[in-house]
Amino acid sequence: MSTLLFSALRDRQNAKLEKGLDAGVLSGDVTMSRFFPAARNGTRSARFAALVLLAALPAASAAAAANPAPDSKLAPQAPPASESMAVSVIKAKNACFLDALQLSGLIVPREEVLVRPEWEGLLVTALLAEDGASVNAGQPLAQLARPDWLPGTPAKATLTSPAKGTLLYRQLAVGMPASARGEPLFRIVRDGELELLVGLPRDALPKIKPEQTVRIEMLDSSQTAGTVRIILPEIDPMTQIGHARIQIRGATSARPGAFATASIDLGQSCGASVPLSAVLYGPQGAIVQVVRDNKIETRRVNVGLFQGLDAQITDGLAAGDVVVVRAGSFLREGDLVRPMP
Repeated sequence: MSTLLFSALRDRQNAKLEKGLDAGVLSGDVTMSRFFPAARNGTRSARFAALVLLAALPAASAAAAANPAPDSKLAPQAPPASESMAVSVIKAKNACFLDALQLSGLIVPREEVLVRPEWEGLLVTALLAEDGASVNAGQPLAQLARPDWLPGTPAKATLTSPAKGTLLYRQLAVGMPASARGEPLFRIVRDGELELLVGLPRDALPKIKPEQTVRIEMLDSSQTAGTVRIILPEIDPMTQIGHARIQIRGATSARPGAFATASIDLGQSCGASVPLSAVLYGPQGAIVQVVRDNKIETRRVNVGLFQGLDAQITDGLAAGDVVVVRAGSFLREGDLVRPMP
């Protein structure tokens, strides 16, 4: 339909053009000479050029109508950016945390008995006890004999245990001389009692008291109970570490020289609790991001104890405050957010 209409308009325009060219003027009292000076000559070529140009005008007008210039008011606009970000939140709750001190140390004899001969220069002729054996006071440990070239000493002697306990190790072999001034020939753990010697940070010393109950875990993951026996008075001046001796109770797999850990319960501490992920650490300390009136509010807090995946907040936050579950640098003070439980 549009093609037929365009053809009719073009034929009508061409007819007017022919009349105008013959008359020397265009319709509307506009002279041909104003637009086509060559038409004054009345030549056929000039008339033909003018005819072609004017015939193209309706097509240009139709194309312009079909493709109007873009209008800034009508141009499609990009969708507006979201004014708020959805964040997961949770309310801080009251919780009680177990205050426990974790320590580590070495298993050592409570009391070690050193065994040496009374005479110098005797030779070992027989060994009567093995390492790790339980011995009684007065039990023979080794046979000694005087060499022929050493007068003034007994011809034979027996080295005995001075106390009941466990033979830790022996430092001799048959045929070697038994010295009264060198390394001890035997080491005995009196009564077989072992202790855990632990290091204590200086700030933990006031929290430890004798007779406190201790949970001890060995390297093989076996556990037993213990008791704080004594807190040594000296602190290492270089490391600022003190020491305590923890008595090991009951039959265990403890071996002298092995590592073990100890846990001492110091009581409970209650207060506001948030997930660990809600606490963000920076140069100025720990912060949490609180949501109030759909806006981010940054709070500096003091972190206390930890239990599982939760952290205790001792200052700066109250139970019931709404905090961002996963704090991060992508949120800033005053940001508008949509809290999502």
